[in-house]
Amino acid sequence: MVRVMASGVFDIIHTGHISYLEQAKAMGDELVVVVACDRTVRKRKHEPITPEAMRLRIIGSLKPVDVAVLGNDGDMFAIIEKIRPDIIVLGFDQAFSEDELRTELRKRNIGAEVRRAAECADDLTGTRKIVEKIIRGSGGP
Repeated sequence: MVRVMASGVFDIIHTGHISYLEQAKAMGDELVVVVACDRTVRKRKHEPITPEAMRLRIIGSLKPVDVAVLGNDGDMFAIIEKIRPDIIVLGFDQAFSEDELRTELRKRNIGAEVRRAAECADDLTGTRKIVEKIIRGSGGP
């Protein structure tokens, strides 16, 4: 059995997320998705729009997803060591260096292959794009 891991914030679900998860699922037999915890999102990106428990439930209910787990706040490799994926799939726009990730995985004796999903062709494929469109449509800045 090939275990695939994907991860993200998944704040406002959009077609880019669905494409990412479908691509990841197609790479193996089991897809485990790590949903970033609220503290991590606040530190690295922004205030989450939806709370972690809601995001975890939504992701866990999607067809491609076999298991959804909440990420931890701290060493991101701890969850990878726990899941033991064969393949880690990065989203096309996730700000991870594939080479740096591979190097750190080797240092920790984690034999996961790193791949990157292709971009989705739909227009509103990013949470930031959706939020910007909502703000523009509401007469905001």
